[in-house]
Amino acid sequence: MTPPETLHAREKHLDGWLRQLSGPAPTGFAKWSGTRIAQFGVLLVALTAAMVCWPNNFFHPDLLQVTFVLGVLGIWRFGWWFTHAIRAEVYARLKWPGMRRRANAVWQNGWRPRHLHIQMTTYYEEPAITRRVIGSIIGQIRCEGIPTTLWIGTGASYDEEIITDFVRTHAADLDADLIFLRQNQPGKRMAIGMILRAMNRAGIERDDLVIFMDGDAVYGRDVLEKTCSMFGADPDLQALTTNEEVLCYGPRWIQSWLSMRFAQRRLAMQSHAMSDKVLTLTGRMSVFRAKHIIDEKFIRTVEADHLDHWLWGRFRFLSGDDKSTWYHLLSKGAKMTYVPDACVYTIERIEGSGTGRMVQNFRRWSGNMLRNGARAIALGPRLVNPFIWWCLVDQRIAMWTMLVSPTLALLTLFVDPAYLVHCVIWIVLSRTLLCLFLFRYARAPDISWPFILYFNQIINAGVKVYMIFHLSKQSWANRGNQTAGRGTAMRDRIQTLIAKFQMITTLLAFVSGLAVYVGLLDLPRVF
Repeated sequence: MTPPETLHAREKHLDGWLRQLSGPAPTGFAKWSGTRIAQFGVLLVALTAAMVCWPNNFFHPDLLQVTFVLGVLGIWRFGWWFTHAIRAEVYARLKWPGMRRRANAVWQNGWRPRHLHIQMTTYYEEPAITRRVIGSIIGQIRCEGIPTTLWIGTGASYDEEIITDFVRTHAADLDADLIFLRQNQPGKRMAIGMILRAMNRAGIERDDLVIFMDGDAVYGRDVLEKTCSMFGADPDLQALTTNEEVLCYGPRWIQSWLSMRFAQRRLAMQSHAMSDKVLTLTGRMSVFRAKHIIDEKFIRTVEADHLDHWLWGRFRFLSGDDKSTWYHLLSKGAKMTYVPDACVYTIERIEGSGTGRMVQNFRRWSGNMLRNGARAIALGPRLVNPFIWWCLVDQRIAMWTMLVSPTLALLTLFVDPAYLVHCVIWIVLSRTLLCLFLFRYARAPDISWPFILYFNQIINAGVKVYMIFHLSKQSWANRGNQTAGRGTAMRDRIQTLIAKFQMITTLLAFVSGLAVYVGLLDLPRVF
């Protein structure tokens, strides 16, 4: 149990943070203070000096083939990254402004959804966070005047009492219904399924709007207006997701890492939205047209999504409900989009090791992506959209290409150790240039981002390689620290041993192939 004085301090911190973030984000050179300019100036001068003063070994005769591979991979990976950057800018400057104008016109002319359903799950959340979440919802329901039902899935009376007390105090006059559903089976998926079935029994209609959100997501300014109006302006739109900001209670470097991840998310989401699709309908905050929500197949997908695997057999997904909802709509060819000016603020609490939590998050995110990626690819480019389909394919390729460069760099230690210095200089320089573009989607530049970006890529690639061989192994710290795929029966042990054998032999083949390429190993004469 968190001490009361700590809760009070967090509550004050949370209030100040929300006030600060609710204002307009700095743009252009307004983001750059004198200190930040000086920091990056020193970094760029140091990199320039290193490139000028250090002898150039990139064209060493024994390592020319390594330079060739690194150059080809660099052109490919950075070319793909800049493709996303260009598409994101086109979306922001050309496509999105027209979408927003049409949505604003519809809203100002009086259009409102017939009914809004907000489904939220919460599980022993801190009272300060719960009160801010419910307060942000109530404030916007009152402002917009939309008939609303708030469906809240809980696991105990703890959260119900906090919410009930807050609503009685601050929303007694509000024309909205509050319905609690206490789950009788474990897991967030079952809680969502229970809520969706209750909606069906209540008589939800096809054109009603349904919001999926988490119990730690605080609405930013005018979120309901900015999201709901999109459906009024576009009858073909079936789902959307929003922008996010994050506050982390934990190590400072974790806050920097999460801020960088969300900046990457904004860039990627805008690029994907150019194709009227997104790669996930984020569980923190997404809005759906109810015609898909009332489909029994949709509900069953959320409740019991699973995968049939040659080694692991049939296993159910533990987390990743947002990927399941996304896959269902993707399989229907549904139109989706991203709303960059509607922001939801999320709160992360890091307890224990920050590095451990980072790896745990990667295991969850990467596992969800890999478990859903193969079946989404199988839908084909015509249904999915060619660009989005290739993004899914690229996710599975990139985890290996990302490991080629560091592996080759380490292997060159046995040929010319000085070559590794060139690789380090190139890594820092290239990631610094990438971050200069990435800062376009951040509230402020951060000198640590070039270094965090690279380690983020390496760790993420490593975790993905592990997870591709261990798809059934799942862990989720929320909602009672759930785990799956860790059986101790003889069959489970044999499956795990086979998976580890596959992974180890694949990695040995990967490293051996690169070693042969750089001349450290000779192929047998038979080849």
